[in-house]
Amino acid sequence: MEKIILTISIIASVGLRLLASDTKDYQVTGPVHEVNASNFVVLKGHQKWQIAVDSFTKGDKPKVGNKVTIHYTMTATEIETKPAEK
Repeated sequence: MEKIILTISIIASVGLRLLASDTKDYQVTGPVHEVNASNFVVLKGHQKWQIAVDSFTKGDKPKVGNKVTIHYTMTATEIETKPAEK
């Protein structure tokens, strides 16, 4: 019985991860310009891209001067709505 419950739990966990992975993945590549505890800045041409990192971010911690490719998703942190104008 415990094996059946464990198997069902594993299948459900994998299924939820597959559903969550529907979010489009983007990437930016360039040299690292700045690094601090919560984010770093990548130069893409003349633009500075500030990328936040947290405990769930995979990979090595970049150093200034490293060329990196960053994979990221766009996630809303707050939504404010207003009525449409007529």
